[in-house]
Amino acid sequence: MISILKKTVFFALLIISNIVFSQNLPLSEKAKVSVITCDTGNESYSLFGHTAIRITDIDNNLDVVYNYGAFDFATPNFVAKFAKGDLQYFAIAHSFQDFLNQYTFEQRTVFEQELLISRAYKQKLFDNLNAVLASEKKYYTYKFIDKNCTSMVVDILNQTLGSKIIFKKTDTDKTYRSILYPYFDNSFYEKLGTSIIFGKKVDELGTRIFLPLELHKNLATTQFGNQLLSKKSETLLEFKKETSKSWWNTIYTLIAFLAIVVILNKRSVDLFYLTLMGVFGIFFVFMGFYSFHLELEYNYNILLFNPFLLLLIYFYARQNRKWIINSGYLNVFLVLIYVVFMLNKIHLLIVLPFVLTNIILLTRIIIKNSKRIPVII
Repeated sequence: MISILKKTVFFALLIISNIVFSQNLPLSEKAKVSVITCDTGNESYSLFGHTAIRITDIDNNLDVVYNYGAFDFATPNFVAKFAKGDLQYFAIAHSFQDFLNQYTFEQRTVFEQELLISRAYKQKLFDNLNAVLASEKKYYTYKFIDKNCTSMVVDILNQTLGSKIIFKKTDTDKTYRSILYPYFDNSFYEKLGTSIIFGKKVDELGTRIFLPLELHKNLATTQFGNQLLSKKSETLLEFKKETSKSWWNTIYTLIAFLAIVVILNKRSVDLFYLTLMGVFGIFFVFMGFYSFHLELEYNYNILLFNPFLLLLIYFYARQNRKWIINSGYLNVFLVLIYVVFMLNKIHLLIVLPFVLTNIILLTRIIIKNSKRIPVII
């Protein structure tokens, strides 16, 4: 979904000199407009694919790709802005050949769906896109579901066509979380990370088109007037998708690590693990309030990655056995509530190792601190 692109001065000048930013260039009868869909890749930034718009006009020596997926790594406080959700993305235009070269280098398949619209609509779309590039509208605040390279393409196409022609017709009975889940099949820790940091919003039904392959699929059946909106999809680049293999990026390394924590049965290790879980919980709470990403709000995973675990650590430091036991019972209770809540959630299995580890460690702590200390007279 995220295409990391850099504007070059040369091509920026070339675009301007060829009046891509002009509102007055009339497209010829040979002009073509199409939606470009780039397949998923193995890198974290390419897990979801990418969407762009291509406008070709042989008579005007024009072959340009409009791309809403650019951002600047040189932005001050880049990581903080990305986490907070106020990082500015922007639209750019670049030559189709440069665009294709990038995906040839990355060995990612590229599809094209030519739109069956009149010359007037093609001209209107062309003018709308150029108006965006020439104004502050080219900047937008990225939102994972609501505003990204795909949703922005859907919006400008619907704006041009005059109504909500393109809308989601498939998988509307699935949650956003369920839709996203298969994209991480070969990236376990990415799947785990997004599963535990995303909150309630991604459990809503996925009624918006927000992924490139979703748009590609829905566009194939979209009607405009009395005909299909697009021609049959053509493959511009095709590469055999190679499955990323990693010995460590699997659930088995997580299970092995947690098994070691349980088997060692050392107080210092147990307390370090529970401290880490509590710190993660505080981080999730903080991000829910700090970030503008609505996907991070109301994160029920804090019932597992629980800040209350730090209370137990505090009472351990104070050697308060009564409240060690009480806080232990509280945390076990919250884990059990979490399990009940998770029974219909798709990510239950990948958090189950944490659930079992938490229960074992907490139960062990409760039992050890419940034993009576013999008094020798």
